[in-house]
Amino acid sequence: MFGTESSLSMFLNTLTPKFYVALTGTSSLISGLILIFEWWYFRKYGTSFIEQVSVSHLRPLLGGVDSSSPSNSNTSNGDADSNRQSVSECKVWRNPLNLFRGAEYNRYTWVTGREPLTYYDMNLSAQDHQTFFTCDSDHLRPADAIMQKAWRERNPQARISAAHEALELEDCATAYILLAEEEATTIMEAERLFKQALKAGESCYRRSQQLQHHGTQYEAQHRRDTNVLVYIKRRLAMCSRKLGRTREAVKMMRDLMKEFPLLSMFNIHENLLESLLELQNYADVQAVLAKYDDISLPKSATICYTAALLKARAVSDKFSPEAASRRGLSTAEMNAVEAIHRAVEFNPHVPKYLLEMKSLILPPEHILKRGDSEAIAYAFFHLQHWKRVEGALNLLHCTWEGTFRMIPYPLEKGHLFYPYPICTETADRELLPMFHEVSVYPKKELPFFILFTAGLCSFTAMLALLTHQFPELMGVFAKAFLSTLFAPLNFIMEKVESILPSSLWHQLTRI
Repeated sequence: MFGTESSLSMFLNTLTPKFYVALTGTSSLISGLILIFEWWYFRKYGTSFIEQVSVSHLRPLLGGVDSSSPSNSNTSNGDADSNRQSVSECKVWRNPLNLFRGAEYNRYTWVTGREPLTYYDMNLSAQDHQTFFTCDSDHLRPADAIMQKAWRERNPQARISAAHEALELEDCATAYILLAEEEATTIMEAERLFKQALKAGESCYRRSQQLQHHGTQYEAQHRRDTNVLVYIKRRLAMCSRKLGRTREAVKMMRDLMKEFPLLSMFNIHENLLESLLELQNYADVQAVLAKYDDISLPKSATICYTAALLKARAVSDKFSPEAASRRGLSTAEMNAVEAIHRAVEFNPHVPKYLLEMKSLILPPEHILKRGDSEAIAYAFFHLQHWKRVEGALNLLHCTWEGTFRMIPYPLEKGHLFYPYPICTETADRELLPMFHEVSVYPKKELPFFILFTAGLCSFTAMLALLTHQFPELMGVFAKAFLSTLFAPLNFIMEKVESILPSSLWHQLTRI
C-alpha cells in the first residue's frame, strides 16, 4: 500500500507545468467541440444529441420505459419577453359562449366580491354594441337615439335607466337586449326579456327589409336590424341551453345558421358544437367539424380540441401507456395522438385546465385566439364533455406534453400551424382579471446537456488560461487537489491494511 502511494507521489512530482497546460488545453478543446456539435444538432433537430441517444438507446438497455409524457417537459412558464408587441396588434374576438352580465357575472361579484371582467374587456363589449346595435339613422327613431347614447354610458345604472326610458317611448329591441344582459338576475328573466326583444326585432327587421334598397341610409339600418335579430335569436338559444332544453337550443341554432349563413363572424357553430356534445350526438358533431375544419389553419380551440376529443373517443377507453410503449401505437391511437398534438400546438394552455392542473375562472367576454383567455373559455364549457368520454383525459395527460418535443427551434418556425404570436401574453393580461395568473406560451428551453457542456467548456478554458499564465502555481494546486481527492481512498486502504493479516495483504498485493 505504501509502495503504491509513494509511486503515485513520485509520478505527480515528475509532472512538469507543460503537462498541465497540455492537459487543460486538450480538455477545453474537446469540450468546445462537443458544445459546437450539440448546438448545431439542437438548432437543426430541436433536441440534444446526447439526451436523444440516452433516451433512445441507453434507457431501454437499463430497463427504463420511454413515456409519452416526459418528466423534463418544456412547459414551464418562461419569463415574459421584454419586447412585447402592443395589444392592438393582436386580433381580439367576441367570446361565442360569453355569459350574461346580470345573471352570471354580477352574481359572481355578489358572492366573491371580485370583479370577473376587466375594464378593457367591458370597453371592447361597448364598442361591439355600438357597432352592431347602432347606425347613422338612429335619429329617425327616438328610442334608438336614446339607446345610441346608452351604449356609450360607462355606468351600468345609467345604461339601464336609459333602456327603461327608451321602452317608455316604444318597443325597442336593443333596450330589451340591454335589460336582459345587465338587469336580469336569472336566466329565466333574461329569456323573458329576449322574447320581448324578438317580437320588436322581427317587426323592425321586416320594415327595414322592404326599404333596404332605397338608399345607403336604409341599407345601414337593415344591416343593424339584421345584427340585432341574429343576436337575439342566438342569446335565446343560449338561454334554452342553460335551462336544460338542449334539443330546442340545437334546433334554434341550426335554423339561425340556415337563415343567416353569411354571418360567420358570430361563430354560432361553436355554440352548436357544445350543445351537440351535451347531447352526445357525436355523428352530428363530426358533420359540423367537417364543414369548419377542412382547412390547414383551424379557426379556434373549440375546433381543434373537439376534433381531438372525437378521435380520442375511439381509443381512449382501452388505452394504456405501458401497453402502448411495449407494442407501439396502433393507427387509431396514432391519429388520436396527432390530433391532440395538433390541438396543443394551436393552444397550449388548454390541457392544464382540462386536467385540472390549474383552476378555472369565469371566461371573459372577449378572447384571444391561441391565448390563455381562449383556453379558459373552452375548458369552462367543455371540461364536462371530456370527462364524459371514458379515458379521454388519461390519453390527453399521457400525450399532450410530447407536443413540445416536436416544435422546432426557434419557435417562430411553426410545426403544423402559423407562428405563435408573441403579443398574446400582453393581451391576455388586459382581458383577464388581476387575481388570475396568466399562462404564457411554453418556451423551448436549452437541454441540460447543452448547458452542462457549455459550463464544462468555460471551466476548462479558464483552467487552460490560468495554467498557461501560472504553470507552477497551477501545478501546486493540481497536486494538492489530487492529494485531497485520493485522501479518502488512502484512509480506507490504511484501515483495511490494519485489519487484514499482513500475510494475506502481501498475497493480495502480489496478485
